[in-house]
Amino acid sequence: MLSLSMIARNEEAQIGRCLASVAGFCDELLVLDTGSTDNTKSIASEAGARVETIEWPGDFAPARNRALELVQGDWVLVLDADEFLLSDAKAPLQALMAQPDVLVINLLRFEAGAAQSPYSSVSRLFKRHPALNWNRAYHASIDDSVEKLLQTEPQWRVVDCPEPALVHSGYQLENLVAGHKAERLRQAMEAELAAHPGDPYACAKLGGLEIESGAIERGISLLQQGLAHCSEGQSSERYELQLHLGIAYSQSDLPRAEQHYRAALNEPLNPRLSIGARLNLGALMLRQNKLEEAASHTEAATRQAPEVALGWYNLGLIRRKANNIAGALEAYETALELAPNNPEIHQNLGAAQLLGGNFETARQSFLTAIGLLLSQGRQEEARELAAKAGELVKLDAA
Repeated sequence: MLSLSMIARNEEAQIGRCLASVAGFCDELLVLDTGSTDNTKSIASEAGARVETIEWPGDFAPARNRALELVQGDWVLVLDADEFLLSDAKAPLQALMAQPDVLVINLLRFEAGAAQSPYSSVSRLFKRHPALNWNRAYHASIDDSVEKLLQTEPQWRVVDCPEPALVHSGYQLENLVAGHKAERLRQAMEAELAAHPGDPYACAKLGGLEIESGAIERGISLLQQGLAHCSEGQSSERYELQLHLGIAYSQSDLPRAEQHYRAALNEPLNPRLSIGARLNLGALMLRQNKLEEAASHTEAATRQAPEVALGWYNLGLIRRKANNIAGALEAYETALELAPNNPEIHQNLGAAQLLGGNFETARQSFLTAIGLLLSQGRQEEARELAAKAGELVKLDAA
């Protein structure tokens, strides 16, 4: 028996899709509501879930532990409302659950909207064992309890599902802004570091936030602290620390950035988990006009994760610079199939079409890019593109 365990609050816009994705796969659906004021509870009930309620305990871990207490399955799948299960993953997951010595199945999760790391690995499918529980602030995890259990019951195995299993929309810009997730993550990781100085996970998350916000010096310091405290088995944390150090140095010290990206790629991870470092290294090679190596890394990324639009977009840039216009057009078209509302792809497709002598299709690509920029509230960028493109092809006055 497989149970879905979920905590939710004010998720009426997303919870229906999540629950529909596990219909017929999970035998029990449990939604623990922590104070919704919208239609979350009624939507969950209509989808066949048993809805329980608690007052928000102030932290995710105790809420997840309470939801875990309420389910009855031999196995537990934990999802958030902004996630959904991919149909193609169901058969592989069932095969792994059928193996009697498997305790935890790590799931590959596609992070829709995440610029640097389009995939993550989450331990969200596991046997219901009394020793397993959630801890840690913000990004609650069962990993600490799993590690402790394996010390006394070493017969269990933790395995990875090699194929993508989940899609997560929480890192899309509008969701980050609406939920103030970045600030809540910052507060939680500051508290985690105060309690556990040098913790690699907290250093990676907080260091990445500092780099993104422009506090480069503190970010680098935190990332280096995290690396110094990494143990042998912390490949995921070490990868993230190296990736963010590469990003930190990418504007000031290209050889050092390259060193960190290569170190990140040396970690023994599923290639989809390291796709960010692969793409960044390829982009770094492009900046140095090392086109052959740039193409090699980027083509590898498109083979490893053909569903990531950024890989095809970057490949288009590289091929265009190498005067492979036909190859660039092909890469941009593939990128647009995956991200049709990305104005930068339309703009660069237009530039490649111009180089190929197709002025009318270039004009249409530029107009589409301008329209998308305007619809996204990026008026100044739209005006700049209209001025530049207008010098090359005739654009409608509108």
